[in-house]
Amino acid sequence: MSYEAIAIIMFASMLLMLLTGQRVFAAIGVVSTVAALLLWGEGGVEMPFTAAFKLFKWYPLLTLPLFIYMGYILSESGIADDLYRMFHVWFGGLKGGLAVGTIGLMVVISAMNGLSVAGMAIGATIALPEMLRRGYDKVMITGVVQAGSSLGILVPPSVVLVLYGMIARESVGKLWLAGALPGLMMAALFIIYIVIRCRLQPHLGPTVSEEEIKEMPMAEKLRLLRAGIIPFLIFFFMTGLFVMGVTSLVESSAVGATAATLAALVRRRLNRKVMEETVRKTLGISCMFMWIILAALCFGAVFDGIGAARAIETLFITNWNLTPWEVLIMMQLSYLFMGMFLDDTAMLVIVAPLYVPLVKILGFDPVWYGVLYTITCQIAYMTPPFGYNLFLMRAMAPPEISLMDIYRSITPFVLVMIVALILVMAFPQIALWLPGQIYTR
Repeated sequence: MSYEAIAIIMFASMLLMLLTGQRVFAAIGVVSTVAALLLWGEGGVEMPFTAAFKLFKWYPLLTLPLFIYMGYILSESGIADDLYRMFHVWFGGLKGGLAVGTIGLMVVISAMNGLSVAGMAIGATIALPEMLRRGYDKVMITGVVQAGSSLGILVPPSVVLVLYGMIARESVGKLWLAGALPGLMMAALFIIYIVIRCRLQPHLGPTVSEEEIKEMPMAEKLRLLRAGIIPFLIFFFMTGLFVMGVTSLVESSAVGATAATLAALVRRRLNRKVMEETVRKTLGISCMFMWIILAALCFGAVFDGIGAARAIETLFITNWNLTPWEVLIMMQLSYLFMGMFLDDTAMLVIVAPLYVPLVKILGFDPVWYGVLYTITCQIAYMTPPFGYNLFLMRAMAPPEISLMDIYRSITPFVLVMIVALILVMAFPQIALWLPGQIYTR
């Protein structure tokens, strides 16, 4: 049997296992381990064994539980609620101001958490009910929360980029810096769209009444600004010290986790219940990611062993006579298709062993491609009929928001994200400028 046929059988077997409802790491790990045993006999046992020890020896993996812990303790302690109240007061007088403030909230939450599900939970439980109460159009604000929450997998410290860095064997620090400007650019595009849309159709995003704004003394408004100081200080100590070269990547994650704990303690929000919930959720998410990385490393080792990347290169470049850019576009379209059925981590571990070596062979920068992958995942997250974020939103949204409302809400934001993707593809320096500045010192 040819190696190309083996690769196709492995890929098809993995998809079949996923369709049975098995957990992602189990489906991928079983297929790769069985393939290794059938191809190399008893010696194939060394592949998953080696992959496990490679995972445990990967020092940057320590950042994963620390960043997840930091995000959950800020969420569980209610600091995110204070932050939204600040945005509510200071942006309420602008048409669509609460929606703009929600995007700002999502950027801050993303910079403190690195997971889109955290932004979705906070947006759906805090921002969405408040905007509905203020008379905002339910379709538009549902799209705002979904689009804003998707920034969590692009803005540092993105957990997805940590996973990509592990599988692609690229610097996580470079990947984080590469995602920063595209993430902020996308947030800015969301805000521009909201402001223009609400100016053209003021009923979609009414302002907070003048009476309500005037009733609050300026001293109270200024006091609310303190809610933004804590996240800023945490982000500065965590990311700023890393960029300045004072701390390493792992040290930065420890600084962020410590700062978040102290912030909850200072605000008198740190109690037994908050700590138990934070530790339980951190352990669950961290273990899930570690199992997924382990399965992906094993799967990648088998694919490298049979030369699947070279086989795909021969198929696309030699047999189909495609240019490198045409191959890249095909790869992005495959992510959009898979995103209808899978989440970002599942997509990455399925195709990264094939795509990342191919990206390097085609002459593209793997750090830049990591940003393209992440943006494409954001789009796939919100693509009907089975986009991951659509059903997550349905589970968290109030009863008056239907699934059809959720489907309708994401169309303009998906178009904005496609514009951002095209800009990063056309101008790679949007992603590569910042890591180039920092890592060439």
